[in-house]
Order: sequence, then structure tokens, then C-alpha cells
Amino acid sequence: MSVQVYILIQTDVGKAGSVAKSVSAIAGVTLAEAVTGPYDVVMRAEAPSMEELGRSILAKVQAVPGITRTLTCPVTVY
Repeated sequence: MSVQVYILIQTDVGKAGSVAKSVSAIAGVTLAEAVTGPYDVVMRAEAPSMEELGRSILAKVQAVPGITRTLTCPVTVY
């Protein structure tokens, strides 16, 4: 079973498109789209475990230039 999360991203003004493009290139990211509203980019990611998610995906997302804040929302699978 894998861990899936949505990550809501706030960016610097005018950076949503470049941030979405940058995070979509990270292995494990299955979706990244620029949106309007309180968040600028919504992305979805998947990893074998929460530890792997943090190490291989979240650390790389947080290093993308232009990101000011993130909110990680784990997906509950029924």
C-alpha cells in the first residue's frame, strides 16, 4: 500500500506556472496544476511510505524557488 497526499502550495506573485512545472518534474508527483483561490498550485504525490514521501518528495518540493507556503493533506483510502 502506498501513501498519497495532496499538497496545496502558495507561491510568490506570478510564480504559479513555473512552480507547477518544477514540481511536476519531481519523481512521485502524479499531478501539479496552477489554480486560482487561496492556493496557487495543487499537486498530488505518491510514495511507498510517509518516510519516503518526506525524504524523496516533500524535501524537493520545499526547495523549489517561488514557494512561500505548503499544506500537506494525506489521502484516506477506503
